[in-house]
Amino acid sequence: MSLAPFPSRRVALYTGRLFLTRSLAVLAMLVLVLQTLDLLGESGKILAYPGNGQEEILRYVGYRIPQLIARFLPFSVLLGTLITLVTLNQNSEIVILKAAGISAHQILAPLMIASIGIALVSFVFNERVVTRSNRALAAWEEVEYGKIPRGTGVLANIWVRYEDDLIRAGHVSGHGGATRLGDVSIFQRDGGRLLGIINAESGVVEGDGWRLGDVTRFTVATGKREKLPNLKIASGVTPDRFTLSDVDPDALSFFELRNAIRDLKAAGRPVAALEAALHHKISGPLASILMPLLGAVAGFGLARSGRMFIRIVLGMGLGFSYFVADNFMLAMGNFGAMPPVLAAWTPFILFYLIGETVLFRTEE
Repeated sequence: MSLAPFPSRRVALYTGRLFLTRSLAVLAMLVLVLQTLDLLGESGKILAYPGNGQEEILRYVGYRIPQLIARFLPFSVLLGTLITLVTLNQNSEIVILKAAGISAHQILAPLMIASIGIALVSFVFNERVVTRSNRALAAWEEVEYGKIPRGTGVLANIWVRYEDDLIRAGHVSGHGGATRLGDVSIFQRDGGRLLGIINAESGVVEGDGWRLGDVTRFTVATGKREKLPNLKIASGVTPDRFTLSDVDPDALSFFELRNAIRDLKAAGRPVAALEAALHHKISGPLASILMPLLGAVAGFGLARSGRMFIRIVLGMGLGFSYFVADNFMLAMGNFGAMPPVLAAWTPFILFYLIGETVLFRTEE
């Protein structure tokens, strides 16, 4: 038996190419079907807004496809592994490779190397494309597919409480002293009783409060409406009340989320759920590396033994069990029932050991 970590260059390129083409084909098929089904449900809501048409439909597709790719890439790698190994087994190529002294780990090595490349591409794709799509789509959905300012880092429909008053910002952009509010509404209350409503086109930081521009004030007691050029409000309300009031880890890159966690810690707010999401931004893409190992049980054993179907089901079961465990542990981390590091990394380590154990006991 050869002690080299990889089979020959020709065999490695052959199996790696089969694995990549089948994984990408499965991913394309899944994205096409799921995007079609999703569009059937959302197109009515998009077109319900006056003025929306084909351009907005295509815009929604452009936002949604990166999300589907990121979510179903590990599933595609799992199914690509199963298809590749089952095909090699049925064509007796696995038997030929093992007869030549190549072990199961050596057969899987090209698949593992290819999956490492997939994991790296997935991480970069999530950081550069998916987070921006999530952020833009979330802001668009908040205004029911209406008009929102185009720009990076725009938050939509943010609510902040100031004493008894409620402040709503239709959209928020910028950070720190450069924070800008748009479509501002202030509901002035006293003991739960509405006293007046202030609407403003914009708001900027001024001193320890906010300066509103193009203001309209309605007083409930008199029923009068008046226009004001500007108005200062909310003394003591810091910009982070708007920018960090609803931190979505899916809409922030790794470094943006790390900075948001730092700011929230400085403000004394709980960050356990966000820390778990931060670690999962690394452990999540690494799931692709596990799939060849978890699906390997389907590719070995004699094709004529009558147990091929059982092996395929076992491989699929191991792969899908990982996703269930990953979501469960991440939920436990979000609830604070488990340290963030353990919540993010325990499923990966556990199923790596399970995959190695199954492979050793059945093949090595």
